[in-house]
Amino acid sequence: MSLTVAVQMDPLDSINIAGDSTFALMIAAQARGHSLFHYTAEDLNYADGRVWAKAHPVTVQRVAGDHFRFEAPVTLDLGEQADVVLMRQDPPFDLGYITATHLLERIADRTLVVNNPRSVRNAPEKVFVLDYAQFMPPTLVTRSLDEARAFLARHGEIVVKPLHGNGGKAIFRVGSDGANLSALIEVFNQTWREPHMVQAFLPAVAKGDKRIVLVDGEVVGAINRLPGEGEIRSNLAVGGSAVKTELTDREREICAVLGPELKRRGLLFVGIDVIGGEWLTEINVTSPTGIVAIERFDGTDVAGLIWDAIERKLPLPAQV
Repeated sequence: MSLTVAVQMDPLDSINIAGDSTFALMIAAQARGHSLFHYTAEDLNYADGRVWAKAHPVTVQRVAGDHFRFEAPVTLDLGEQADVVLMRQDPPFDLGYITATHLLERIADRTLVVNNPRSVRNAPEKVFVLDYAQFMPPTLVTRSLDEARAFLARHGEIVVKPLHGNGGKAIFRVGSDGANLSALIEVFNQTWREPHMVQAFLPAVAKGDKRIVLVDGEVVGAINRLPGEGEIRSNLAVGGSAVKTELTDREREICAVLGPELKRRGLLFVGIDVIGGEWLTEINVTSPTGIVAIERFDGTDVAGLIWDAIERKLPLPAQV
């Protein structure tokens, strides 16, 4: 089965092919004989019930600096000419991102969009996770300095981060003395209109922040991300390092609870973050990563497993 695959992502010349999960998915798709087209979310158009993009037919190769070749752009009707759309642009999860989900939702009865755009829109990483509070560290969502101070008094040390942030950006640890908490909340309130996430600081983060990847609700692998020197953040994008790992019983329990709901929502490729083997902090559905590192440590072809799952879902069932 040869598929036409449209990849909605950031510019290809900006990625690091050594660890980029979208690039790994493109390489795997090409190896299966699928045709690839690249476009950015800003290239989406709508009129008369059609959603289309000016997209480049593209071939990819694992050669740094020469990793893609574009052909002349074409007008690609995503509802009629594409079999699969991979929605893989990086956050921020802002109105531009939300608008892209609304447009892609209009073709989701004809073209398989991964992940399901309605479910992505309804499951922001740090909001969807609140459905599973039994697995989370103590958490407060607020814009109030008074509430943040009271939360700090209860928990001793806290972490403050943007509710819709990504990649470990703008995550701050505040000690028990509360120094700079008021200034921090002031800056957050000026920068973002939405509330912010405040959580009890988990010392176990020094031992890593585990990324567990689920495909169609099933665990396929994990890596443990260790923070860099002088850091509390373990995201690879901010200097963290990945090491081989195994799942704890608690992590398996978390995945068993989440898996069926992820599958039901059409969230086919998901990465969850767990600290200390027990504390669930995020459910990443917008542009999850980690599959290259998993393959490096475990030999698991996660990209291949994702394409197996996609191909099982095609053709789409008839709408009634």
